[in-house]
Amino acid sequence: MYPELTATINSLPISEISSDRKTNLQQIIDYINDKMFKTEPVKLNFICTHNSRRSQFAQVWAHIAAYQNNIEVETFSGGVEVTAFNENAVKTLENEGFSISKKGKVNPHYHLSFSSKVDSISAYSKIFDDKTNPATGFAAIMTCSDADENCPFIPGAIARIPLLYDDPKEFDNTSLMAEKYKERSRQIATEMFYIFSNIDAQ
Repeated sequence: MYPELTATINSLPISEISSDRKTNLQQIIDYINDKMFKTEPVKLNFICTHNSRRSQFAQVWAHIAAYQNNIEVETFSGGVEVTAFNENAVKTLENEGFSISKKGKVNPHYHLSFSSKVDSISAYSKIFDDKTNPATGFAAIMTCSDADENCPFIPGAIARIPLLYDDPKEFDNTSLMAEKYKERSRQIATEMFYIFSNIDAQ
């Protein structure tokens, strides 16, 4: 793991997560534990409207948290429409310690490297049922209220869990933009590490 990213992870305030939020996160912990107890694949698809900010953060940080805790989990993300992985979100993750390369101009594909020893994470905006995402046997984790309300049914999902986050987009082009993107990234990272540090069936 790259040193700057390790420093970011070590600074996450996991002990400060509220009891109400832990109750919400427990649904995901229970889902993962149950799948692992049954020795079934664990597939998490984080879904938000545009698959540009919150769902991307969640996929990336869940991947890292699972890797750090030696838990076999596949993480995905998608939206209800295609836009692009937001450049402010990409820059935020770069500042957190990821090494990121970009290919293409319209809805670019990014590769987020976190260690010289393992494959990078591929990320770009896509529909939740994109061919690169699982068609069946996954948990749909809804990271924004719009997607949660506008997609009452996710084909192929065996569980649907709301895990809502405020949108940092509200602060685009303001003096608080960088601060709020970092705040959301760190919140999601903290909760993903809480989830994967509480998995029993390892």
